[in-house]
Amino acid sequence: MKKNKFQWIYHELVKKLEQDEFSVGDKLPSEHELMEQFLSSRETVRKALNLLAQNGYIQKVRGKGSIVLDRTRFDFPISGLVSFKELAEKMGKPWLTKVHEINIVEASEGLQEQLGKEELWKVVRSRQVDGESIILDKDYFQKKHVPNLSHAIAEHSIYEYLENELGLQISFADKEVTVEEASEEDHILLDLNGLSHVVVVKSVVHLDDASPFQFTESRHRLDKFRFIDFARRMK
Repeated sequence: MKKNKFQWIYHELVKKLEQDEFSVGDKLPSEHELMEQFLSSRETVRKALNLLAQNGYIQKVRGKGSIVLDRTRFDFPISGLVSFKELAEKMGKPWLTKVHEINIVEASEGLQEQLGKEELWKVVRSRQVDGESIILDKDYFQKKHVPNLSHAIAEHSIYEYLENELGLQISFADKEVTVEEASEEDHILLDLNGLSHVVVVKSVVHLDDASPFQFTESRHRLDKFRFIDFARRMK
């Protein structure tokens, strides 16, 4: 056998997964069962499972085993500025926005660094695709630019309202992407299905005069998205 044993086991399991012998959300056989099936050691089986996890086929959940993931992920453009409504319509899947909070707040110390000492609209929304809450958006808008916001606007599309009704010219954003441990709020408002971490995209959004007017923290279920970009080598 040319491949290492764990690589062979990995490829055999990939075949089963890609031939739909297991459905999304199913558990793979236990390590002990796989050891018997492939006549291999626990260490070798664990290496194969770790490789499956690294390549997005499974999520190893403590106390539950290896859960089969949905590999049909949604493309999220890092460089682009796109609203959830626009992204959802591109996905072509049933979607829903649920508004959890919409209030006027004073800028915290951290937000003052991004948006100045301003009154802000705070909007917290979870985003559902195919009946699962997979994004939690926390947005802050400068009230001087957005005098009014309503539950109906937040539920539909804030960007559509800002551009079409208020005539704001949204230009660019500075973004930071990290992977963080899921918060208590994430566990309450998102359908994490046992996942322990989320992908967090923090953005400071600017108008066409380069002034910042929005800070957003968008928390994504990591098995549902792949974050894409275009890069050109500069010499």
